Amino acid sequence: MAVENCTVFTDFLLLGLSGRWDVQQGLFVLFLLVYGITVIANLGMILLISMDARLHTPMYYFLSNLSFCDVCYSSTISPKMLTDFLSEQKKISYSLCAVQMFFLGAFADVECIMLSVMAYDRYVAICNPLLYTVTMSRRVCIQLIATAYTAGFMDMAIFTYCTIRLSFCNSNIINHFFCDFPPLLDLSTSDTTTSEIALTVSCSCLVGSSVITVLLSYSYIVTTILRMKSATGRCKAFSTCASHLTTVAIFYGALFFMYFQPSSSYSRDTDKVASVFYAVVIPMLNPLIYCLRNKDVKGALKKAVGTKLCTG
Repeated sequence: MAVENCTVFTDFLLLGLSGRWDVQQGLFVLFLLVYGITVIANLGMILLISMDARLHTPMYYFLSNLSFCDVCYSSTISPKMLTDFLSEQKKISYSLCAVQMFFLGAFADVECIMLSVMAYDRYVAICNPLLYTVTMSRRVCIQLIATAYTAGFMDMAIFTYCTIRLSFCNSNIINHFFCDFPPLLDLSTSDTTTSEIALTVSCSCLVGSSVITVLLSYSYIVTTILRMKSATGRCKAFSTCASHLTTVAIFYGALFFMYFQPSSSYSRDTDKVASVFYAVVIPMLNPLIYCLRNKDVKGALKKAVGTKLCTG
């Protein structure tokens, strides 16, 4: 009977970040700027790494893939969000909602794994420098990237399938500015226990294993650095990890705040603020962090700019 009385919706309505038209116009300008910087900075990072032979190392190979992931990650949300800022009704079709959920979750998973791979790369470089070129060969690097994408996309394919099979009978209004799993689970009239368990297990396993890899890698790195007799060597070793540690702290901090906070203190308004940070702001910050804190990247950028000025 419940199935017979179920209203079939062909699309969802997104509430967005604000219901005020003047605020939405201001947000459009702000997030258009953020998205523009994100795309230019990340594509610029990829181009810079490909152009400078000194950056053709495993560390920067992973960084270029991280930048590619950030562009895709941000582009899953930002274009639709910008369009909605200028629209009265923020509609999204059922199929497009599923596609957005899938790619958002997949690229988030890939970035999560990528950060742990980069931590392992720093571990090998600092703790086993003599074996670095053998351990982190081109073939191994490609395999690690392929594993990250395979695991991320397979994980989200399973969970997206579990989510789109749910029923949405009472309402099609999503209290968010994009299609994310938690607000859709709130909206569903089906039993979401299985989906919630799947999300918890998935996030716990993937994020947990990545965090453990990062913590173990840096525990060995710190121990090795502290044993170095040269102060210059210690500073150089720490400097190669500074950018990655900053990126890790920001990404995992936002992720834990988003998905692992106690349910008693959880609200969708808080969810929106956290989502803006981890889905829109972080992809913009990553290349900027590496440009500001990494000497090799800054050197390559100065060289590229200097060459451009000379040829111009």
